[in-house]
Amino acid sequence: MSAWILPDHIADVLPSEARHIEELRRGFLDTARSYGYELVIPPLLEHLDSLLTGSGEALDLQTFKLVDQLSGRSMGLRADTTQQVARIDAHLLNRQGVTRLCYCGPVLHAKPEKPHATREPLQFGSEIYGHSGLEADVEILTLARQCLEAAGVTDFTTDVADVRIVRRLLDGVEVAPALLRDLHGALARKDGAEIGRLTRAFPESQREGLRALPHLYGDIEVLKDAEQALGLVPGISGLLGELKRFASMLNAPRLSFDLADLRGYSYYSGIRFAMFVPGGSDALVRGGRYDEVGSVFGRNRPAVGFSLDVKQIACVTPDRDLRAAIRAPWLESAAANDAIAALRRRGETVVCVLPGCESKVDEFNCDRELVEVSGQWIVRAIKPTEI
Repeated sequence: MSAWILPDHIADVLPSEARHIEELRRGFLDTARSYGYELVIPPLLEHLDSLLTGSGEALDLQTFKLVDQLSGRSMGLRADTTQQVARIDAHLLNRQGVTRLCYCGPVLHAKPEKPHATREPLQFGSEIYGHSGLEADVEILTLARQCLEAAGVTDFTTDVADVRIVRRLLDGVEVAPALLRDLHGALARKDGAEIGRLTRAFPESQREGLRALPHLYGDIEVLKDAEQALGLVPGISGLLGELKRFASMLNAPRLSFDLADLRGYSYYSGIRFAMFVPGGSDALVRGGRYDEVGSVFGRNRPAVGFSLDVKQIACVTPDRDLRAAIRAPWLESAAANDAIAALRRRGETVVCVLPGCESKVDEFNCDRELVEVSGQWIVRAIKPTEI
């Protein structure tokens, strides 16, 4: 095997794509900072018990595991950053009030989440700790929308669900973990026949409610249908009323509801959302409330957030125009070098042409050049025939 061949679903990122990804990353972080979110950088590698505590089976299966040669303890390469940020909030910051945190870094997946997907996403996310009201849910979804818009994604739909609806329907029913996992999968696929098969031993009201969920998908009017189909189940009417209030507070276009959507990790505890572009089956953004995420670290307080893969966003957004650069000669001249340094301090990109490489084409858009005129170094436009 050739030494340059990489593992399956792992790839190098070449200059033009890397520039696009980095511009998106900076834009996301700047957008989060404008809302007051502070950047944290958790480690890529952690003790496995800390990394996976309370996260559920799905994240466990996605986590690369190894043994630390220093301590002999089991370690994991993070597959998601949410648990780590919860640990930071609980143990390192330990603030009493609201805490807003954001992050951006690579995560590693043991298996690709879908065909042709990378196993090394660049995950960006933002999270609010310490506020249980809908205001935090609204802010986090608004920030997620603005991040997509800042990236140039303006035509997208936001699907909203609430995991508590399924939990209310399962109240009082003993469900084995394997059956619950299969039921969640059937609900996500909207497989009515499979839902019926899995719930045939359930009480009739719960069974009929679960079978109705795959049909409760659409705009805000679907909440009225849900009230009719599920309203007699204790606690459901209050949750549907909360979803209506959430929608009115957002006042966002292209907002829909999918009350059967349970995809993702098991730590969600309330309203959750996903954002899709037209014709896309894979969500660009997923987020929601996960109030229990900090309990395993000894600090159970409200939490809501979202995450996205910057590489995935780069695939659905056009490359931005390349910033114009200045071409300069490579000279052993103090005056020329001073002029180049001054241009760079002003934020200009100056590409020095190395000796013997004058005819080589580079990927920078050099529309100006640094030339000496009457003993002074000046910048002038390059004629189209000279580019």
